[in-house]
Amino acid sequence: MNEMKKAVISVLGADRKGIIASVTRILYEHDANILDISQTIVSGLFTMILIADISSELCDFEQLKKGLSDEGARLNVQIRVQRSEIFEAMHQV
Repeated sequence: MNEMKKAVISVLGADRKGIIASVTRILYEHDANILDISQTIVSGLFTMILIADISSELCDFEQLKKGLSDEGARLNVQIRVQRSEIFEAMHQV
């Protein structure tokens, strides 16, 4: 069985309707599955961190990253996508 591949996705920007719906739609379209999600709004600033399973053969990391980046530009929010291995490697040093 293949090891699960995960992505860490962060979203930051002015709060507005539809941010969560737009981000999760892009994940769905790329066959990524949300494993964990946390979001909050502080003084009108929206923040969200989510962990997604990107193990599917249909999920191309670079295409997912571009899709989320393009959606972030459309929504006027910053969306960063990183492979979870980066975080795991930092904690093994």
